[in-house]
Amino acid sequence: MPQEIIRLHHAAPAKPAEGEPCNGCGVCCALETCPAARLRFRKKKGPCPALSWSTGANRYHCGLLTAPGNYLGWLPRAAEPLASRLLARWIAAGKGCDCSAEPLGPAA
Repeated sequence: MPQEIIRLHHAAPAKPAEGEPCNGCGVCCALETCPAARLRFRKKKGPCPALSWSTGANRYHCGLLTAPGNYLGWLPRAAEPLASRLLARWIAAGKGCDCSAEPLGPAA
C-alpha cells in the first residue's frame, strides 16, 4: 500500500477506527476531497481547502458545513443552515469514519 505524508495539527485527535464516530482528526480530508469539495474546488487530492482547525475544540471541522457562505460566495446568508444540512447529508457527515488510511505517526 502506498504511503503519503500529510501534515496535521499536533493536537489533532488520533484517527478513529473505520466505522467509529468522527472525532475531527482530519486524516480523510487531508488525503482527499469529498464529492462536495471536488465540485467546489475542482481537486481530488487533499488537503481539502475547506479543512479548518478549531483551536477551542482541538479538532478539525469541515468549512463547507460550518461556514458554507465562506466557500460558496453566491449563497445567501439565510440559506446557510439549509446548505449545511444538505451538504452534511450528501457527504454522510456524522455517519462514522469511512477512511481506511492508517496513520503511522509523526515523522522521525
